[in-house]
Amino acid sequence: MELGIKPTVDFAFKKIFGTRENTLALVGLTNAVLAPDEQIVEVEILNPFSNQEFTEQKLIVLDIRARDEAGRWLNIEMQVDIAAGLKERLAYYVCSLYTEQLKKGEKYWRLRPAISICFLGSVLFGGISTAHHRFRLADLDEGRLLTEALEVHTVELTKYNLDEATITRASAIEQWAFFLLCAHRYETSRLRELLPGEAFARAIDAAEAIRRKTEDRIMYDQREKALRDYEWLIEGARREGIQKGIKQGIKKGMKKGMEKGMEKGMEKGELIGKITLLRQLLGEAEETKEALQELSCDELSSMVAELQDRLRTRGLGNPPLGE
Repeated sequence: MELGIKPTVDFAFKKIFGTRENTLALVGLTNAVLAPDEQIVEVEILNPFSNQEFTEQKLIVLDIRARDEAGRWLNIEMQVDIAAGLKERLAYYVCSLYTEQLKKGEKYWRLRPAISICFLGSVLFGGISTAHHRFRLADLDEGRLLTEALEVHTVELTKYNLDEATITRASAIEQWAFFLLCAHRYETSRLRELLPGEAFARAIDAAEAIRRKTEDRIMYDQREKALRDYEWLIEGARREGIQKGIKQGIKKGMKKGMEKGMEKGMEKGELIGKITLLRQLLGEAEETKEALQELSCDELSSMVAELQDRLRTRGLGNPPLGE
């Protein structure tokens, strides 16, 4: 029987990697990204899995925050959709992870490196085949590193060559990409053959436990449906935007105007769809689509980023990192 649990669904991702009994799975996943740097032996999860955060919120970004034995602070998250302002948000949260360590009156030298790792189910950097990007503060001309204090990793899972015939010989990060994207299609016995090792065994056991436990399976199904509904709404808004863009272009009677209208309408439609959904999730009054159409794409993007940040903040419920 197929596992049927997609580790990319936020509920499953955090249940598999964000529980204290599964820290070995989190260590394996994190080390696959950080290699060949200093490898993690153990981690302390700072915001362990809780059913409540899934019950109270329908669609929020749920991350895993941890600290390794060297004192480095880690933030690991799974993003199926590339949301507006994602790059800026990644920069903001790794900076927060760094600065919130310091209590009032403490010296700067007490700060430990902050590392953010974001697994992506979509392409963030188009036109290039590189799947794993690593960002630090460095001199643009000479490449000299200013400090190792801040580090952001993005891992575009769909860019990896996930071939069942060769996955046992693939790199660790390719094997984890295979688990995240393909585990739901395999029986657990076959998964264990393809992905040997204790870290994978823990991850597979955790995914199988979700399938077998009624409460967790119901929660998983609800979260997967919420993600599908979100994608459906965005796709509907995108199609509506395309149609409006075509009409605008035809009305101008110019090919250039039509192409520009299509592009602008598609972008606006997607942003308006996200704003509508986020307002619903926050329980706030919704602007009319006519009013939102009057705003520029930059204004709509800023509104999306602000709403996403508020929704995320409301749902995290994490203790201050300085504690």
